[in-house]
Amino acid sequence: MSFWETKRVLVTGGSGFLGSYVVEKLRERGAAEIIVPRSQDYDLRDIHAIRRLLHDTALPAGGGRRSAVDMVIHLAARVGGIGANRAHPAEFFYDNLMMGVPLLHEAWQAGVAKFVALGTVCAYPKFTPVPFKEADLWDGYPEDTNAPYGLAKKMLLVQAQTYRQQYGFNAIFLLPVNLYGPGDNFDPDSSHVIPALIRKFLEAQAAVRMGRPAAVVVWGTGSPTREFLYVEDAAEGILLATEHYNDSEPVNLGSGREISIKDLVSLLARLTGFAGEIVWDTSQPDGQPRRRLDTSRAEARFGFRARTDFETGLARTVAWYKERMAQAQVSS
Repeated sequence: MSFWETKRVLVTGGSGFLGSYVVEKLRERGAAEIIVPRSQDYDLRDIHAIRRLLHDTALPAGGGRRSAVDMVIHLAARVGGIGANRAHPAEFFYDNLMMGVPLLHEAWQAGVAKFVALGTVCAYPKFTPVPFKEADLWDGYPEDTNAPYGLAKKMLLVQAQTYRQQYGFNAIFLLPVNLYGPGDNFDPDSSHVIPALIRKFLEAQAAVRMGRPAAVVVWGTGSPTREFLYVEDAAEGILLATEHYNDSEPVNLGSGREISIKDLVSLLARLTGFAGEIVWDTSQPDGQPRRRLDTSRAEARFGFRARTDFETGLARTVAWYKERMAQAQVSS
C-alpha cells in the first residue's frame, strides 16, 4: 500500500474491460491519484492529443516547470477476435502502433518515471513450441489472422528496450494471454471466443424457448488449444509488475492452463445449459494451433500466479451476462 500512496497514475483504457479492474485495484491499494483519459477527449492516435494529455495531467512544480504523472499504465488498444482482425488488419496495425509508440516517447520526454506497456500473446510466432517462453518471441512470424495486431504491440517491446538502453527510461513489457470475465466485450462483430460462445448459447436457448429451433455455429475444427486468464488475475499481475518489476525482458502473464476449443465449447454448453446442436464451420480458420505460456518468469520476478479456477471464472462470466440479458429484457 505504501508504494501507491504518493503515486499519480495515468491508466489509458482505464474505463475498458481490463482497465476497470486495474483502476479498482489501484483504488484498493490507495493510489494518490488515478487518471483515466476518455477517447472523446484525447484520441491517443494523435500525437498532439497525447502531448495535451500529458500536459493536462502534469502538476505545477515552480519556476514554470511541471511535474509529470509518476507512471503510465498503457492498456488502451484496438482488440477483437479472428473475424475482427481479418476484417480490419490495417486499422488493428495502425491504431495500436500509433496509440503506443508516440505515447511511450512522449511519456519519456515528459519525465514520467515508469511506463507499463501491455503486449499480447498474438505477438508470438505461429508455431512457437509449447509452453511459449519469452525467448521464443522472435523465432518466427505470428499467425496470419492477427499478425498486424501482434506486430504493432510487439514494437512496444523494442521501444521499451531501446529507451531503457539509451535513456535509462523505466519501461516494462507484459504479454497476457486472452482474458475473460464479467464485463467482457460480447459484441458478435468484435468479441473473443469465450464471450462470443456464451452469447451464442444463451441466445440459442432463448430462441428454443420461443419455439424456434436453433443450432450454435462455431468456427474451425475445434482442435486448436488456447489459454485464458481471468481478468481480475490479469489486473493483479499488472499491478504486481508495476510495483516490483524494473527490467527490459518481456514477461508472460497467463494461467498455465491449456484447453482445446472443442472442450471449451462443451464446457460452456454445460455452464449455460445449452443442449442443442453444435455445428462446426470448418470453412473458417482455426487460428494459431496451440497457445500456452510459460509463466515461470512472472512468478519468479514479481510473485504472480493466477488464482481463479477456470470453471469458476467461466461460471461468473455466464452469470454476469445472463443478468445483463435479463436487465435488457426488462428495460425493453
